[in-house]
Amino acid sequence: MIQPAGPHAGPVLITGASGFIGSALVQAFGRAGYPVRALVRRSSVRTNLIDSGCEVVEGDVRDRDAVAAALAGVRYLVHAAADYRLWAPVADDLLRVNVEGTRIVMEEALRAGVERVVYTSSVATLALRSDGAPADETRTLGVEQAIGAYKRSKVLAERVVQDLVETSGLPAVIVNPSAPIGPRDIKPTPTGRVIVQAASGRMPGFVDTGLNLAHVDDIAAGHLAALERGRIGERYILGGDNVLLRQMLAEIAQNIGRRPPRLKLPLALMFPLAWGSETMARLAGTTPFVTRDSLHMARHRMFFTHEKARRELGYSSRPYQQGLADAIAWFRKAGYLR
Repeated sequence: MIQPAGPHAGPVLITGASGFIGSALVQAFGRAGYPVRALVRRSSVRTNLIDSGCEVVEGDVRDRDAVAAALAGVRYLVHAAADYRLWAPVADDLLRVNVEGTRIVMEEALRAGVERVVYTSSVATLALRSDGAPADETRTLGVEQAIGAYKRSKVLAERVVQDLVETSGLPAVIVNPSAPIGPRDIKPTPTGRVIVQAASGRMPGFVDTGLNLAHVDDIAAGHLAALERGRIGERYILGGDNVLLRQMLAEIAQNIGRRPPRLKLPLALMFPLAWGSETMARLAGTTPFVTRDSLHMARHRMFFTHEKARRELGYSSRPYQQGLADAIAWFRKAGYLR
């Protein structure tokens, strides 16, 4: 445990700082009094960092020299950079960023003598319960059980961090955010794309699945609490409400003033559509809205509990309706909704 930030708090390096969770981290740590250094790729859009007051340095987490330079003089590290795509035309791209990039960042943090690390993992590394009850941190997903390249990459990356904690004394706390929602979802994320599509009236139906929705600013506050109060080597789910997809879509429709979709789509009939969507995306160089992996995941309700984070970190989350409202307001202002 470390003391909360004061006037002499050491600087913190945040990787992936221009992204959705990363920019929320920059704001949260800045408000708490930490001098923030933001590591961003040269090609990254930096809209989310405007007026943030942080120091911006360029570099890629796969570039060991750039990572070492970014860590110089840093007291703390929050590694949030990741390739957050549930589908990629070249699956190895996810492994290079999420696994090898994490290895480089953690090894250089050890060399730099960083006092404490918070690693942003994902609930994707946790095994779901067969009875549908919310899963907790004790349930570890095996690589062979992970559906899709993204989940496999996050399972492997989390193992890299855990191994370095055990074998090299890496002072890391692991946090496992659920599906983030809220403002500044600039790409947007897979969940953000659902919000945009639904708010635009382009989701006429739904499948019988569920997910855990957490406001991105609550997730950022959970990272801060993990840095200050988390136990080394422990995992903490940073989640929110467990919500059926049909409930989520109904809430979006109510916010926008549309009728909610009422057509329940059989999963089996969606696979040909997913195959076609992936094929078109490969040809056009775009991102498919529905994929075969996402349909396999949708067979299960992805429900989780953040009781451990509440108990040990003082973590709390606002109602999912607020996160959706904030997301829709931001998407509308940013021109994503026509």
